[in-house]
Amino acid sequence: MLKPSTDLLFSPYRLGELQLPNRIVMAPLTRSRAGESGVPTPLMAEYYAQRASAGLIIAEATQICEEGRGYEGTPGIYADDQIAGWELVTHAVHACGGRMFLQLWHVGRISHVSLQPGGRPPVAPSAIPAKAQTFIDGHFVDVSKPRALEGSEIREIVEAYVLATRNALWAGFDGVEVHAANGYLIDQFLRDESNKRHDQYGGSIENRARFLSEVMEGVIGEAGEACVGVRISPVSSANDMHDSHPTELFTHVVQVLDHLKPVYLHVIEGQTNGPRDVDPSFDFQSLRSKFHGTYMANNGYTLQLAGESLNEGKVDLVAFGGPFIANPDLVDRFRTNTLLASSDPETFYGGGAKGYTDYPAIVDASCAVLPV
Repeated sequence: MLKPSTDLLFSPYRLGELQLPNRIVMAPLTRSRAGESGVPTPLMAEYYAQRASAGLIIAEATQICEEGRGYEGTPGIYADDQIAGWELVTHAVHACGGRMFLQLWHVGRISHVSLQPGGRPPVAPSAIPAKAQTFIDGHFVDVSKPRALEGSEIREIVEAYVLATRNALWAGFDGVEVHAANGYLIDQFLRDESNKRHDQYGGSIENRARFLSEVMEGVIGEAGEACVGVRISPVSSANDMHDSHPTELFTHVVQVLDHLKPVYLHVIEGQTNGPRDVDPSFDFQSLRSKFHGTYMANNGYTLQLAGESLNEGKVDLVAFGGPFIANPDLVDRFRTNTLLASSDPETFYGGGAKGYTDYPAIVDASCAVLPV
């Protein structure tokens, strides 16, 4: 039997204009199953529909423009065929009673020349290479050295975020999440070890947060506050990220975001896919107190920890990533305290249905999905 401390996890929650049936969010998970030119496939529609019992699905990171691509097999949201592919996915999820946001992504320097238009270098705030790898031809390779963005190009990228938002809504998503975490372009602007600019986008914390602020203003202007979330990872070193003063930086970042009023703040608490206590001195509850919208927590949450954190008022929603891979019915397994299935790491990236849509549910709860 479930302990009473977990009951709140299964209670409804109002997120903007959406009524979530529970507080369990499916976190974005890169699975590299998109087709040619970043077009989502019917297999992806099946995958997400299987997981529609989540209170909210945040779809995998999706590049806003061709230059924003950093990995093979990842989807885009800037071309007509990509929009049509995503429309199949959102239709399938909605037909199964689900709700879905799309995570908007520009990888910045976490890319390779072979993935860039014309074989050009990836872009970044500064021409500083990352000690990181990307996924090409079925294996991981070192990322390429980037070039620094010109000031005029930054405005073009902001506009690409706005267009991607418009495309996502056109494709049927209930909203979008701006990916400002895990060492990708926005995070690269935020951190002082990857941003050595001397213009209005570099130097002070206020300047380094300017790009995020402009992106959020544009995206919220397009979709409205109730349809926009944002993700940050204050102490994660994923993709070679470091900052001299993370508490001061992210205190300012959250204050900026609170002023802009996105519907939720999605926070990776600790090291991405790693320990929660990577920096015990960092106070996540202080961030929570500075943001007056919905606080979504992520990273290493168990069923019990999620329930306790909700009861103590530390979080509003809890995002689970890895457990959703092998447990399409994660909500039901949590509710019935059923043992979770294990996933196969060999099938995480690329491939077909194996290790993607072939994980069984404890009860067949499949729904009929009508064609668009």
